[in-house]
Amino acid sequence: MDMDYVAEKGLLLLGCGKMGSAMLQGWLSGGLPASSVWVIDPQPSDWLKGAGVHINSDDLPTAPGIVLIAVKPQMMGQALPTLKAMGNGTTLFISVAAGTPISAFEAALGGQSPIIRAMPNTPAAVGRGITAIIGNAHASSGQMDLAEMLLRAVGQVVRLENEDQMDAVTGVSGSGPAYVFHMIDCMAKAGEAEGLSPELAMQLAQATVAGAGALAEAADETPSQLRVNVTSPNGTTQAGLEVLMDDENGLPGLIRRTVGAAADRSRELRNG
Repeated sequence: MDMDYVAEKGLLLLGCGKMGSAMLQGWLSGGLPASSVWVIDPQPSDWLKGAGVHINSDDLPTAPGIVLIAVKPQMMGQALPTLKAMGNGTTLFISVAAGTPISAFEAALGGQSPIIRAMPNTPAAVGRGITAIIGNAHASSGQMDLAEMLLRAVGQVVRLENEDQMDAVTGVSGSGPAYVFHMIDCMAKAGEAEGLSPELAMQLAQATVAGAGALAEAADETPSQLRVNVTSPNGTTQAGLEVLMDDENGLPGLIRRTVGAAADRSRELRNG
């Protein structure tokens, strides 16, 4: 299964907000013909209207190769019944809707439907996302490969061993960009407190976090080793790290509690 299969069978997007648009943009620029794409979205963006795809058409393919479910969880109840006729067949359903378990899709679409649940994150909008995927028993290895290929349009893809791991993924990479955005804000405000202008402090904080992240991904060393490499004995970095790495009040415990709280909330939402 490859992009030719998707082009031949058709791809249906249920919802095309920021995440759906980022993916669609990647697929179209990767060679997927716009004529092979159908979109159901109550408020299509101007970009979508100009993309050449079928929007809110009454003439949907009866058995598209892929249905990407990208509506908000609260819209799911009214959206899924429109897809029921496509269930229990060859159509592969891929959901990027946070918090909705595979069992809910099986109940709505039919228990024989191949379903893959995916958890992307917002850096997908600039092609730097990371998406975790898990399939049900009816999702073949070929379909898992196809989902991975499609989701690589917006970044890296990892496969989980079981669906329960989605709660931890939510806590780390799903919610994680917001933690980093807050850290950038905090670094900038600290720079202001030390005498920098707000604009300069923010530019320094943004570039530092983005650059350190890129270096951590590109380097052969671990992040721990990279930290050691830039920490001169009794220097400025060590002085800062003694505060940040403090066992009682530092970052390790704070991040552990932060990720734990997000994962716990994910479990609560899943269990109703």
